Amino acid sequence: MPTGNLFANAAPPQNGECFETLLSHKNLVVERILSSSAITPCEYIQAQDEWVALLQGEAVLRVAGESVALKSGDYLFLPAGTPHTVERVSEGAIWLAVHLHPEQITPA
Repeated sequence: MPTGNLFANAAPPQNGECFETLLSHKNLVVERILSSSAITPCEYIQAQDEWVALLQGEAVLRVAGESVALKSGDYLFLPAGTPHTVERVSEGAIWLAVHLHPEQITPA
């Protein structure tokens, strides 16, 4: 049974974000995201549901046209198809993202 620590080896990248898959099981993916404050805002519209928690730092997101401020310990649910953008984030922010992909139907 693999174990790890969400705060180990958590240096932020020089620019943007670094995504690390911690678990991929069936239609579930858990990622750790490390953020630099030097980001280029990019809108995401995903096919899967996402629950995200900001473990360390602060961030401002634009979610479906509304500004959402997050601080350490805050979490947010983003249903599939919801446009969202990280507009600002503090240096060294650490996120935990849980993606629930649509179930794949096995052909009969």
